[in-house]
Amino acid sequence: MELLRVARAEPIQLPLSKLQTGITVKLPLSWKNHPFLFNRIKIEEEAQIELIKSLGVPYVLLVSGEELLAEESTETDEQAVKAEEVVDPIAEAKRNVRKSLRLSQKRFIDCVNECRSTFSKVASDPEGAYREAASLVESLIEHMFEYEQTHLALVTAGESDNSVTQHGISVAVLALMIARAMELPKSDMRDIALGCLFHDIGKLKVPESIRRKKTPLTASEANFLKMHPNFGYEMLNKTGLFNKAVLSIILHHHEFIDGSGFPDGLTEKKIPITTQLVSLANDYDGQLWAEESRSPQVALGYLFKNHAGKHSETLIAVLVKLLGIYPPGTLVRLSDGDVGKVMVTTQSVKQPQVWACHPDGSEPGLRFLSQEEVFVDSVLKLEELTEGAMRVLQADSGISFYFAGTP
Repeated sequence: MELLRVARAEPIQLPLSKLQTGITVKLPLSWKNHPFLFNRIKIEEEAQIELIKSLGVPYVLLVSGEELLAEESTETDEQAVKAEEVVDPIAEAKRNVRKSLRLSQKRFIDCVNECRSTFSKVASDPEGAYREAASLVESLIEHMFEYEQTHLALVTAGESDNSVTQHGISVAVLALMIARAMELPKSDMRDIALGCLFHDIGKLKVPESIRRKKTPLTASEANFLKMHPNFGYEMLNKTGLFNKAVLSIILHHHEFIDGSGFPDGLTEKKIPITTQLVSLANDYDGQLWAEESRSPQVALGYLFKNHAGKHSETLIAVLVKLLGIYPPGTLVRLSDGDVGKVMVTTQSVKQPQVWACHPDGSEPGLRFLSQEEVFVDSVLKLEELTEGAMRVLQADSGISFYFAGTP
C-alpha cells in the first residue's frame, strides 16, 4: 500500500485562469469554507467558475478533463504584448466590473464565515467574540468607504435558506448604506453594524424545526419564534460588553413606528433612529426570503405599499433610492430580447450591469448595458424563464447584498 501511495501521481494544481466548463476539480478547502455541497465539483456553467474565483484560493486540483485543457489554445508572449497595447475600453470596463463583483462575493463569504466563528464563541468566550465582531464591523465600514461611489452588488453564500449569519451581513450592508446616505456619524454606524450582526442570534435558541419549517407555523410556534429578540438581548446583555444602542437594535429590530411591532409595541418616539434603520433593512431583506420568494423589485414595492406606515417615510425614500428601479437580483428582459439578472446598482437606473443570456440559456455573459445602448425592457417572473435560462442565471438562488465599486 505504501508503494502505491508513493507511485500515485501528484494532482495537478490548476490556476483559476484555466477553469472552464467540462472539467472536474477539487477545492483545496475545508467543506466549511465554501458554499458548494461537496469539495469535488464538475464545472457545468460559467456561474460556478465565478463562484470558485471568489473563494480566494490560488488554484484548484484537477480531477478530470486534462484533455480539454490540452485543446485550449495559448497565446505567445508576443501576442500577449500586442493585446496589452490595444485596450478596448468596453472590454476593460467589463473586466473591472467582473473584478469588483468577485471581490464583493469573496468579502461577503469571508464575513459570513467570520460571523459564524464569532457566534460560536459568544457563550464560551464573550470577550473574544466581542473583539472579533468589532473587527468585522471595522472591515465592513472600511469596505463601504473604500469607494467614492459605493454600489450594492448581488452576492450569495450558496445556501437555500437564509442563515442567521448570512442575513446579518446582508442587513448590515443595507443598513450601513442607509446610514451613509443620511450622513450619520461613524459611531452610529458601528452600533448599527454590530447590532445587525447579532440581531437574530436569539433565533439559535429557537428549535430548528420551527426556524426552518416550510408550512405555516402554529400559534404557539409563531409566539416562540417571536421571542428571539428577547433571547438575543438576554444572551448579550449578561456579557456586559454591548452598549445601550446595540442592545436596543437586538431587542427592538422588529418594532414599527406605528406600534404594531414586537416584543414591546413601541412607537416612533421611543425607537432610536439607529434601531428604526435596522428594522427597515431587516424587513426588506426578510421579504426577499419570504415563502413566495419575492423578487427584489416586488419586495421593494410590497414594503413601499404595505409597510409604509410601519417605517419612517424618510428612511424608505433613502432605501428606494439606494436600490434603484431594478435592485440587484431582479430578473429582467432586455431591449434586444435577451434575459438577465441585475448584478449591481448603477447610476444609470435603466442600464444596470447584468448577467445575461439568450432566452434559451445560450451565450451567457456579463453585459455592460450603458456601453451597448441596450435597456431593461421589463421585469420577469421566475416562471417566465426557460429551464436553460434559469440554470445559467441561477434565478432561484438566494439574494444578499455587499458593497461594490464600479467604473
